[in-house]
Amino acid sequence: MKDAVTSPLVQADGSLTNPGYMPGFGNDFETEALPGALPQGMNSPQKCNYGLYGEQLSGTAFTDVRPERTWCYRIRPSVKHSHRYEKVDLPHFRSAPDIHPDVTSLGQYRWDPIPHTDEPLTWLTGMRTMTTAGDVNTQVGMASHVYLVTESMQDEYFFSADSEMLVVPQEGRLRFATELGIIDLEPKEIAIIPRGLVYRVEVLDGPARGFVCENYGQKFELPGRGPIGANCMANPRDFKAPVAAYEDREVPSTVTVKWCGQFHETKIGQSPLDVVAWHGNYAPYKYDLRNYCPVGAILFDHPDPSIFTVLTAPSGQPGTANIDFVLFRERWMVMEDTFRPPWYHKNIMSEMMGNIYGEYDAKPQGFVPGGVSLHNMMLPHGPDREAFEKASNANLGPDKLDNTMSFMFETRFPQQLTQFAGKEAPLQDDYIDCWADMEKKFDGTPGKK
Repeated sequence: MKDAVTSPLVQADGSLTNPGYMPGFGNDFETEALPGALPQGMNSPQKCNYGLYGEQLSGTAFTDVRPERTWCYRIRPSVKHSHRYEKVDLPHFRSAPDIHPDVTSLGQYRWDPIPHTDEPLTWLTGMRTMTTAGDVNTQVGMASHVYLVTESMQDEYFFSADSEMLVVPQEGRLRFATELGIIDLEPKEIAIIPRGLVYRVEVLDGPARGFVCENYGQKFELPGRGPIGANCMANPRDFKAPVAAYEDREVPSTVTVKWCGQFHETKIGQSPLDVVAWHGNYAPYKYDLRNYCPVGAILFDHPDPSIFTVLTAPSGQPGTANIDFVLFRERWMVMEDTFRPPWYHKNIMSEMMGNIYGEYDAKPQGFVPGGVSLHNMMLPHGPDREAFEKASNANLGPDKLDNTMSFMFETRFPQQLTQFAGKEAPLQDDYIDCWADMEKKFDGTPGKK
């Protein structure tokens, strides 16, 4: 192994430390782990300092209105981190289209938390796909997953050519050691891992469980705020990109690639996390959900859930998202003469929800932390009877929804249940019955409420 301790970001064994973050969403960052490693005034000098190789990672087409790309200065070019590929099977990690004739996706569904087992599971072997939507081959739609992780990846690395990954921890702490630096992630935070970025996932505190939205389409961006203006919701300054950190380790390693829904392995002789400096606007980042500032109605009526959008991935149809990531966290309810929980509705969007912690106001029973629910497009849903009666008869003073954090992966596409979700995951068979005892209150009497 080469001497890698000339950088304060690298430990004696050549592995990475966690040096920190840079603030801002979509910023054009520059960062170097060794002084002078980053070229100034140009991208591709004839010779880079330290004998590094210059390489560009592009997340958009070259001719995009605002190209997203990062210049990397690395110990080896990426072609040295790629060799002959062999297909491998990860049976629980699925991609769209994934339609099973013996699984019914039409319905309202809810699952208990996917339980941990004694089986050792890494980020790849512990991925459990719940739903898929769209088509990974045409780069539209998404998949939703639950991850169960008990073991760190050892000299194993992964990247997805299909998608960017939105990671939502529910329990346990993970470290994402990426080509562009380190992200440590815990519950109440999220991370975005861009398409094509190589990384390794380590367990800092386990077992770990959480949710993943795999975005096949256009990248996540901050939603347009319109009349809301410049403040509240998710503010750009609260997104954190990692500073440069690198590994210089000569060890047999495996890189797994997800490409068109299939998985391939290649064997190499070193760590691929060897970017010593980089600059650009295509990078991983994390965001603390506790920094999300909700907005809402302050006189009457319950507003649409779109006001709680943290990130959105556009589709080709204006005003309709490929994916919205929506957060329901602690907030004050002050509306007068208003049914305050989410009202009954049918929606062109399909809603996959997850509970990070606490109690969700429209479903006080059954939707527990770690659990997920699915209300597919144009299927009616809303509060159960208990929530309806409580909200209909409540004293409408100011009321704080406390100790609650749930989210929604919402997409314009119908979500198809996987074989795992339909046959193996702990489905609550009686969920549909939560509306069975809704009463007919109408009797034709004028003025009756």
